[in-house]
Amino acid sequence: MDNSGDDQRQEPGAAQYGNFPNYYSFHPPETRLSLLPPGLLLQLLRRHGGVRETLLALDVGCNTGELSVALYNHLLQPGLCPDALRNVHFLCCDIDRDLITRAQAANACPDSITFSTLDITDASSLGTLGSFLDRFGQSSFHIGFCMSITMWIHLNHGDEGLVEFLNLLKTLCDYLLVEPQPWKCYRSAARRLRKLGKQNFDHFHTLSIRGDMAEEITKIMTKDGTAELIHQFGETDWDRSLLLFKVRRTMKHSI
Repeated sequence: MDNSGDDQRQEPGAAQYGNFPNYYSFHPPETRLSLLPPGLLLQLLRRHGGVRETLLALDVGCNTGELSVALYNHLLQPGLCPDALRNVHFLCCDIDRDLITRAQAANACPDSITFSTLDITDASSLGTLGSFLDRFGQSSFHIGFCMSITMWIHLNHGDEGLVEFLNLLKTLCDYLLVEPQPWKCYRSAARRLRKLGKQNFDHFHTLSIRGDMAEEITKIMTKDGTAELIHQFGETDWDRSLLLFKVRRTMKHSI
């Protein structure tokens, strides 16, 4: 994370990996949760053969954790259905140690929400993920949250890196809720980086996966029948939709 000046810290696209320290002052969690009617996400998971009494969730790129906590509370709301969840446990990760430190300091539910400095694109992270799942006797997470992360993976790791990232999540999770950034956000991120005199993203000009990113990510997710899109939750006021995928069980494996 670049700490060289307040102007840079205030630019939401200035951080190379999206690790913007005041992100939720620009995009508060409520804007996402407004697209998730109370109880609907849990009902969809149960309708498609998923969750029982306990739910394990993986939140990738959690930043300072405000959205993670909001999603946790959303899933644990009492009175949503007669057989409401008894336990929800989140593992929330981000590559930025400073952001995770802030999330840990503000964590009001340390027994249920774990924040960890982790680069999920690094194979060494699988040990941490596996240890978390072992605590609950599970081989996969019930649901993974990938909220406005795909662009940063794509810009920093290229087309192949994006495909590998989504395929990895399909092996780790039974369901995935993905919020892809539209292509205009790619251009804005590159422009902000240039404006600050920084080197452009290595892959920006060579990406072949471009255009309607929600459609492109759906193609990657559903290729060869590895997952299916079971619900699309509207769009935020900055043109981002929430896509819920169910992963085919043949994609799962023990970590």
